[in-house]
Amino acid sequence: MAIRYDRPVSSAARFSRLLGAFSLVLALAVLIAHRFGGLATPYLVLLLIFAAGCALLATMLAALGLRSLWMTGAEGGLAALAALIYAAFPLGIGAVAAERYISLPAIYDVSTDPVSAPDWLSPPKSDQIWLKRNPVVTPEDREKQMEAYPELTGRRYEGALDRVLEAVRKVAKQSGFAIVRSTGTSEPDRDLEDRPAKPAPGDDAVTDAPGIIPVPTPRPYDDDVAKLIRGANGVTLQATTRTLILGLRFDMMIRLREEAETTFVDIRVASRYGQHDLGLSAEIAGDYLKALDAELLGIAGG
Repeated sequence: MAIRYDRPVSSAARFSRLLGAFSLVLALAVLIAHRFGGLATPYLVLLLIFAAGCALLATMLAALGLRSLWMTGAEGGLAALAALIYAAFPLGIGAVAAERYISLPAIYDVSTDPVSAPDWLSPPKSDQIWLKRNPVVTPEDREKQMEAYPELTGRRYEGALDRVLEAVRKVAKQSGFAIVRSTGTSEPDRDLEDRPAKPAPGDDAVTDAPGIIPVPTPRPYDDDVAKLIRGANGVTLQATTRTLILGLRFDMMIRLREEAETTFVDIRVASRYGQHDLGLSAEIAGDYLKALDAELLGIAGG
């Protein structure tokens, strides 16, 4: 009489594969819906937390399946391995977010000038839903920022404001920032070099020679930048941007102040939702300033 041996089957391993696949599909779907659709950020965070929870449960069930395979030779090893692969992406997002949430300060607004941060030209508005936060940035928040990001400081460039402003706009465009408002101009979203040049007056436009010959100035007298500078000793730009993968929205201010023969640049970045930005605001500000330093290489000062 032949003896037939039936291998046990690990139900935990089989279920872990289904749960892992569900967590992966859910995470990808909500990321695409948020990045390219109209899914609000608070719902993105909620669904990603749920997907990470499902991935964690799938990992635990896969571990049970592998244990059964080792101890009793139960079927389900491949299913458990597939579950671990599926769960890696949503679990990775959750792990990175949790690590940043614990290790970084609970702030959502950073500035290179913590004492006198640039004021918003148009205060950002967003429906917080369940990601509520303190609408006022307190001095304690600025102290937390200085302790966590001591390298986040303003830049002084030994150059005229118009030259630095041109570089600021160029780097902002290259970084994917959309300038929505600025002081002293009615068309903040257009580069200064893209504006039509004003026609030069003909010879017949001057009837009488002036009694006093004007002394040429370092900047073109009639260009838009010169008019902007004559109206105030600085320029302020407000812009918006989104992170590459998650598509999280951030607002930023760039303030330029002319001091003697130098131009000082300050930047402010703030997330739109929640009290904790997971350090992304400081990363955006730091990356922009590094790119600006590279663009203005050779004229940066302390």
